[in-house]
Amino acid sequence: MRTNFLWVPLVVFLSACTMGPDFQHPELQTPSQWSKSPAAAAEAAHAVAVPEPVDTRWWNSFGDPLLTELVARAMDSNLDIKIALARLAESRAQLGQTRAAEYPTVNGNASYTRQLESADGVIGLLGGSGTSTATDTNGLGGRQGGVPQSSGTALPPFSLYQYGFDASWELDLWGRVRRSTENAKASVDAQNEARHDAIVSTAAEVARDYLNLRGTQAKLRITRENLAFAQRTVQLTSERARHGLATDLDVANAQSQAESNAAEIPQGEQQEAQLINAIGILLGEYPQALAAQLKEPPVVPAVPPRVPVGLPSELARRRPDIRQAEAQLHAATANIGAAKADFFPKITLSGSAAMQATQFSNLGDWDARSFSLGPSISIPIFEGGRLRATLALREAQQQEAAITYRKTVLSAFKEVDDAMTGFAAEQRRRDRLEASVQASRRALDLANKRYVRGISNYLDVLTAQKTLLTNEQQWVDSTATISTNLVSLYKALGGGWDVVAEEGAPPGHD
Repeated sequence: MRTNFLWVPLVVFLSACTMGPDFQHPELQTPSQWSKSPAAAAEAAHAVAVPEPVDTRWWNSFGDPLLTELVARAMDSNLDIKIALARLAESRAQLGQTRAAEYPTVNGNASYTRQLESADGVIGLLGGSGTSTATDTNGLGGRQGGVPQSSGTALPPFSLYQYGFDASWELDLWGRVRRSTENAKASVDAQNEARHDAIVSTAAEVARDYLNLRGTQAKLRITRENLAFAQRTVQLTSERARHGLATDLDVANAQSQAESNAAEIPQGEQQEAQLINAIGILLGEYPQALAAQLKEPPVVPAVPPRVPVGLPSELARRRPDIRQAEAQLHAATANIGAAKADFFPKITLSGSAAMQATQFSNLGDWDARSFSLGPSISIPIFEGGRLRATLALREAQQQEAAITYRKTVLSAFKEVDDAMTGFAAEQRRRDRLEASVQASRRALDLANKRYVRGISNYLDVLTAQKTLLTNEQQWVDSTATISTNLVSLYKALGGGWDVVAEEGAPPGHD
């Protein structure tokens, strides 16, 4: 009896063994400050980046209620977010499947069979007498259930009733199941971060498309205003030509400019429709479903004067893609332990208990009981190199995941640096374009006055009109680009998923 109890601490000790390396959070050497901060070179009128906590509701900083509404609707209706949520549910179900291997399996069973034994089969080989009849009704043979036995002659058919249960449990001595569960948990974490990344990307795409839409609409407004001006110029030039104050060439040039302006409108309207459709898709709507709502006055929302960007050391904890890459590295590390555990024996405890009788009324008798209990062991002896190849595969996958994590971190810092640089540079570019627009307006005014007075020909007016239209459109493009660059910066910083995920996700999904 003492010997049996000695196995208990041994089993407990072996159950605590876990093969393979334990996951360690990667150590990052991050810079103490951003390498290129717009605050250093920004002028007084420019928005500047400040080392303050990242705005978790950054879309509100544009001061556009419609943009805020669209982002909120996208969080509830975007199909990519819903797909990510479904995949998260899948990974959690897979975790449940994997975790089930930690526990014993117990199955109940019941059966009824009507059976006829062959006289030339096993029963005949037993050499039973054809005239013997057993008095025990709970089994087979000479003393089993009253079934007559014979040698060389067929036996009469009989019935067999049975019910009971069986159980089995694999002892996780080397941690194979624990490592598999660890891998499944890390996979759930990775999929959850993929959902967070979908939230960040969706918010950024909605904001970017909305800002580009407002920029396109503003350019359309400028083009229509220039078209109206060009049409008035055609009328004026035609009137002057009738009085001999202008040539037919001047009239043709004026008409050419008007038609050129008119030709730009269909292209702008096409871009407007495409952007409205893009926003609709992000909100789970059919094409042009938001056309009426998005036909408001085309004003590009202004950027906030201060842009909080946090500290570089916070980026890895905030960016969902970095967190996802870390979880994938964790999962790959756990797989190594599971692969190493496959080299060792598998011990399974199995048992069954049942009641069996040839008469249904005898199923409750104590003599109808049967049971079995015992361990089984499976030892890998020859696998043709499969186990070693699997281990090599898992180790290579872990190395790949580690490199991917490093690449993801570097890419994240690059995206932030590029976004900061682009945000500051575009503000300086818009300053120059604004000065250019003012100069172009003065040039057009002077060219018109000189033409009316007969001092210069219409070519100067035409050139000034084209220059003004180009500069105004570039200024609008730059204004929209500043806003979209700010969206790219917010996306690169990874802000927004925590608030939306906390407030918008169904219960139990975080």
